Amino acid sequence: MVAAIMSRRVLEAVRTLLTDSGVPFEELEHAEVRTSEEAAAARGWPLERGAKALVFKVDGRFGVYVMSGSRSMQSRLVRHHLKARRTRFATPEELAELTGVEPGAVPPFGRPIFDLPLYADPSVLEQQKIGFTAGVRTLSILMASADWRAVARPEVFTFTRKENR
Repeated sequence: MVAAIMSRRVLEAVRTLLTDSGVPFEELEHAEVRTSEEAAAARGWPLERGAKALVFKVDGRFGVYVMSGSRSMQSRLVRHHLKARRTRFATPEELAELTGVEPGAVPPFGRPIFDLPLYADPSVLEQQKIGFTAGVRTLSILMASADWRAVARPEVFTFTRKENR
């Protein structure tokens, strides 16, 4: 119950941020999704258009890393760029504590939605429009990637590779 309330708060915070920023966006309700592939199918969009957000720990500090749904994170590229030694994904418990949402529902935002730095791989910006879950697994937000970049203000650097499918 607490998780559901927190997830709805995250959704409302994303809606408010986008509305207050004056950028157009659409909402799409769909069946519950857990993976980028399921989300792409639910949206009826190519996998590349999904903005996959992962919470990753780098030398003791968490951040949100956003990439195209068709790509996979390369921790060595993160370590190199951030001059770090150790990296790992957040555990489900850490994710809940840091974001209040379940895996598969993390929206691609840092501050002010989450008190975490935000990083984006160029792959997510190559798409004209992107879609992402926004705190809940049953609703996607669809918007122009340029608008997302202007509102979210991520640090951009390459940290992915294309997945072999």
